[in-house]
Amino acid sequence: MRRSCAFLLPVIAASCAALAALAQTPPRPPKPYEPVTITRPAALDDLTFALFRAALAVAVKTRHYAELAPLVLERGFFWGRDFGQRFDPRKPAVDNLAAAIALERGNGSGWQALADFAAEAAVEPLDSRPGVICAPARPNYDGVAFAKLLDNSVTSDIDWAYPRADETPVRAAQQPDAAQVGTLGLHFVRLLGFEGAGSEARPGRTQWARVALPDGKQGFVAPRSLRSLTGERLCYIKDLVAGWRIAGYIAGGN
Repeated sequence: MRRSCAFLLPVIAASCAALAALAQTPPRPPKPYEPVTITRPAALDDLTFALFRAALAVAVKTRHYAELAPLVLERGFFWGRDFGQRFDPRKPAVDNLAAAIALERGNGSGWQALADFAAEAAVEPLDSRPGVICAPARPNYDGVAFAKLLDNSVTSDIDWAYPRADETPVRAAQQPDAAQVGTLGLHFVRLLGFEGAGSEARPGRTQWARVALPDGKQGFVAPRSLRSLTGERLCYIKDLVAGWRIAGYIAGGN
């Protein structure tokens, strides 16, 4: 004998209504937190590296592949966190670099990112590749205090960022002339997301970041003002004959 399932319809309807209400409920604002301070890493004391970065900066200003190509390691160039598997070993290394860093996307934010990399004097070794160093170097901080911060906030390191400058204004809106609601110092800040027009695979380059200050107050930070422990990095290697070259690129993310 077949049983009717009509008695389940009110239950299903109530469940759907509850799920819809939950989906429309705004997320709870982050609680205040104890900031974890950072200190800047020291610059690499190597004149040849400084000269190479200066040459890279000049090449970036031209926005010509022909100027950039001689500065990229032709054999052995790597692309870390290539989630889309777009690395093509048949192409010249400079083409893979261009694809990895999205040089020509949008309004040229990739070229600006490359200029930012060229300005980075602080580097750190890449343990998985002997002789390779990457920029930017991550800041120094108390690992125990940061782990406690993650535990207390039920977050991961991708939910936190740190400022590029010693003092960074936090605005009430996504405008450079909006009222200032706070100032970021040299400490980690809760990153709530990015907001702005268009879709950007690397939103930190072009979009305003919404942040929560240690007191819980929220605001916006201008594009390219923050960095992440899991952010993108440019890597170098020093060839005994050719000198310094761009050895690879590591995309942002976990």
